[in-house]
Amino acid sequence: MEYARRGVMLVIASPSGAGKSSISRSLFGQDPNIRLSVSVTTRARRTDEVDGTHYYFIDVPTFERMRANDELLEWAQVHDNFYGTPRAKVEEQLSVGNDILFDIDYQGTLQLYEKSRADMVTVFILPPTIKELRARLERRAQDSVGTIEKRLRNAKLEMQHYNEYDYIIINDDLEASSQKVRSILAAARLTRPRLIQLDDFVKDLQLQIDQL
Repeated sequence: MEYARRGVMLVIASPSGAGKSSISRSLFGQDPNIRLSVSVTTRARRTDEVDGTHYYFIDVPTFERMRANDELLEWAQVHDNFYGTPRAKVEEQLSVGNDILFDIDYQGTLQLYEKSRADMVTVFILPPTIKELRARLERRAQDSVGTIEKRLRNAKLEMQHYNEYDYIIINDDLEASSQKVRSILAAARLTRPRLIQLDDFVKDLQLQIDQL
C-alpha cells in the first residue's frame, strides 16, 4: 500500500575529493524523488546560471530581512556574499513527500540541527586513506599543487567533525558507497514520524478486525 509521507532532509558531507559529489550524482541519476536544496545568495548571477535552479538571487536587504524573520534554516557569509537555505522552499518540498539533498559543511549542518533535526539524516564520507584522497584530487586535474595542499589541510579540520553525523561511510568503492547512502535514505523514509497517514491506516486495520 502506498500512503503519504513527509520528505527527508539528507545531508551528505565530506572532505574535498572523498566522493560526495559522485555519490550525489548517483542518487539523482537513480531516484526521481530527490531534489537539491537551492540556496539564496546575494552574489551576482553568472551568465550561465538560472535563477531558481542554481540559486535564488536576492539583494542584501532581502537577505537581512529573511535572516531577521527566521526564514533561513542556515546561513553563512563567504567573503562579501551571503548564502542561506530558505525555510519555506524546504517545507514546501518536504510536505509533498520530496526528499532534499543538502550540500553544506559541518557549520551549516549544525545550524540545520537546531532548526530541523527531526527531518534530517546526515552522512559523512571518509576516504580510505589520505594517499588515495590526494590521488583523487590530482586525477581531477582541476587544482594547482598549492590548492591541493590547502584542500588536504582543510580535510583535517573537516574530519574532526565526523562524530556530528548520523552515519559514516568509508568510500573505497563508489558504487558500494552510493548503495549504502541509498539504503540509509530508504530506511529514513520508513521511520514512523515520516508516515503521516499511518495513524489512519492502523485505525482502519483495527476497524477491519471489528467487522470480522
